[in-house]
Order: sequence, then C-alpha cells, then structure tokens
Amino acid sequence: MITREEALSILPDGLRKPLLKEYQSILQNYMEHRWSPSELSGGRFCEIVYTILHGHARNNYQTSPSKPRDFVAACRALESNTGVPRSFQILVPRLLPALYEIRSNRGVGHVGGDVDPNHMDATAILAISNWVMAELVRVFHAVPVQEAQQVVDALVERKIPLVWQSGDIKRVLNPRLSLKDQVLVLVASCPSGSTVRDLLKWTEVKTLSYLNKTLQSLHKNRLIEFGKKQGTVELLPAGVNHVSRLLACQEQS
Repeated sequence: MITREEALSILPDGLRKPLLKEYQSILQNYMEHRWSPSELSGGRFCEIVYTILHGHARNNYQTSPSKPRDFVAACRALESNTGVPRSFQILVPRLLPALYEIRSNRGVGHVGGDVDPNHMDATAILAISNWVMAELVRVFHAVPVQEAQQVVDALVERKIPLVWQSGDIKRVLNPRLSLKDQVLVLVASCPSGSTVRDLLKWTEVKTLSYLNKTLQSLHKNRLIEFGKKQGTVELLPAGVNHVSRLLACQEQS
C-alpha cells in the first residue's frame, strides 16, 4: 500500500503540506467537539483543493494556495476543463462551493449567519473533505477506492490530549477512566489502528485474557473491530463518536 510519506507526493510541498494540515485540523477539532475551528478549516481546505484542481488541469501547479475572488464562479469554471478525470471536472468542483458556503454563511466565518457553528455542519464538512481527500489519492495514485480511503485514514495522526507518548510508549493521563474507555482513547490515537500487544503494554493490564474480554465486549457493541486471530484493533464510527464525547467531557471537567 502507498506509504504515508508517498501519499500525494505528486503535489508540490507548498500545496501538499497545507492540504494535510487543514484536513488534520478538521478531524482533530471535530473529535474535540470544536465546531467553529473545524468549519473554518473546511473553508481553507476548499481553497487549497481548488488550487490543486486548477493546477492539475493546466499541468502547472502554483507554489502555494490561492483564494479566487469569486469562489463559486471559479469552481464553475473548472467544469470546462477537458482531459481531466470526471470527478476533477464535475464532482469535486460542485462539492467545494457547498463546503465553502458552510464556512462563509452559516455563522462561522462571519457574524449574522443563519445558525451558530454546530455538530451537524461540522459533520457535513468532515464527510465531504474525507471524500475529497480519498478521491485525490485515488486519482493521483490510480488505486481502488478502498485503498485510497485506507491511505487517507493513515495520513491523519490524531492528537488526543488524554494520551501521553514517549517513543513507542503511550499512557492515558486519567487513570480513573475505565479500561474500555482507555482502550478506545488509545486506539483513537493510532491512525491505522492498534495491536493487542501494544494495548497490553500501554494499559498495563496484568493478563491478556482480561484485555481480550474487554476487546470482545467493545467489538460486540460495535465500538471497535477486533481481529482476534490477527491481534488487531480498529476504531469503528461509534467508537470515534464515543471518544469525541469523552474528550468533550474531559475538557469541561
């Protein structure tokens, strides 16, 4: 599979690094229930993706992102590009204005919007930006959709305030959390999932059988995907939501 370092390496660093930074920011702020910062990053993400599509069509990338004077009109102009994948000509250019609209006219970028920053809008931004990132990887690396999504998942290193790390050791900083919550938080801090061996080391559980019992319970409740034979653990959407709520509660306490 494409490594983290190879992903989107076709792009100049002046575009690739800001793209990864804003995508990271969208996900990180979403997980911490910071709706306004998450939605603001969605606006900057749009401008970077527009710059990438514009440069790709002309085979001449800019060295840094630019903001069109009229974003909607600029995206509409991308539809006249020929010789590019249809998603770069139609799908992405039509999704970006919707994403940009949330940032500009829903009480995020300016006062007086229809609604305050909220979970619903932030969820829409996360879903669209995630799809766009996977499509960029799919097209630029000519890989199947499933592999493209796996690459995107691995790109993001989630920073979990509750987790301390030094080298290959991680510790949950709140020892009062239940073992189930500690496991979920630790797995959330690993972009590509974790292993049972690492979780045993990080939680300092005395017996493997007790940890496996906890993992099986989380698996049964569809919070994680536990591959017992392979010794792998991945966070499922319900697990991501649980960690998000947990982080929000920890911040308020």
